[in-house]
Amino acid sequence: MATGRSPTNIAVIKYWGKRDEALILPVNDSISVTLDPDHLSATTTVAVSPSFPSDRMWLNGKEISLSGGRFQSCLREIRKRAQNVEDEKKGIRIKKEDWGKLHVHIASYNNFPTAAGLASSAAGLACFVFTLGKLMNVKEDCGELSSIARQGSGSACRSIYGGFVKWCMGKNNDGSDSIAVQLADETHWNDLVIIIAVVSSKQKETSSTSGMRDSVETSPLLQYRAQTVVPERVLKMEEAIKSRNFESFARIISLVEKWNQSEGTPQVAYTFDAGPNAVLIAPNRKNATLLLQKLLYYFPPQDNDLRSYMVGDKSILSDAGLKSIEDVEALPAPAEMKTPSQKFKGDVSYFICSRLGAGPKVVTDESLALIDSVTGLPKGV
Repeated sequence: MATGRSPTNIAVIKYWGKRDEALILPVNDSISVTLDPDHLSATTTVAVSPSFPSDRMWLNGKEISLSGGRFQSCLREIRKRAQNVEDEKKGIRIKKEDWGKLHVHIASYNNFPTAAGLASSAAGLACFVFTLGKLMNVKEDCGELSSIARQGSGSACRSIYGGFVKWCMGKNNDGSDSIAVQLADETHWNDLVIIIAVVSSKQKETSSTSGMRDSVETSPLLQYRAQTVVPERVLKMEEAIKSRNFESFARIISLVEKWNQSEGTPQVAYTFDAGPNAVLIAPNRKNATLLLQKLLYYFPPQDNDLRSYMVGDKSILSDAGLKSIEDVEALPAPAEMKTPSQKFKGDVSYFICSRLGAGPKVVTDESLALIDSVTGLPKGV
């Protein structure tokens, strides 16, 4: 049995559209930031036993089908690369040729909303591949693992690494060069603070897969974006990350218009993933606390419970001088806004505060495994 934990990632230059649906080969390169797995991650336990009659999987406590092509692609590719496994203490010995005959039970849990536009599939499929690889003693490097994870969910390939990650679209028809590479690790620019405004944690009405397919089929501008706009922006983004140039980084993404304009230079950048939830990136803690004060002035909590309104790094509340709902109510209106009296209580479900994070890790504490070692089923089932 093996347990792993993988982070989610948020793209700052988006992958949108596929040139090959089956292999999930994109029409353009993309760049993302990996978030701290303590705040947003998937945890997966994989167990194997000769007594298991079939492969089974549970997501957030509910059994789901593994018959889909994407899961099967990942399982097949990992099994092809499986090696001998031997654990003398536990009396376990599995030859690499036996892995194809053995079935697995997989339990996975996301500590954030699934299918709500927060890249839950990226964390989940990266963890699926990473943990299967650890169980089966797969020796391939992260680049090869990212190629396998890509076949489960395109953006999952970027969650194989921490920090800043580029998914190279590749040119080969077999997808062998469509892999993720790390541009910089999570320590390279560790001043960045990421705040996510969760407007809705409901499952998206339109999945990313169907949305991309519709865009490829109907948008005359998509190829122009992929062939002309993105390549230039990728180069500029890589240079901004390398030099830690927040002004360039922010302008490439977009601007939090009024505040940035009032200050004359970018104070915070923003982006959106495939859902309605805004991801805001501040260059340092000071700007993040100012941003949070502005956000909470306009979007105070519906039920006045400030602590549960902030998920992840809750210490930013005290850094911003916000220890109670009375502190929120006493916030002054942001000077750059023309209608300071208008507030939108209830429009944001909650906020998540995070930072750059590392890539997948093995969870060595067996008590944290999601599967009962005796029954082979998820704990509590």
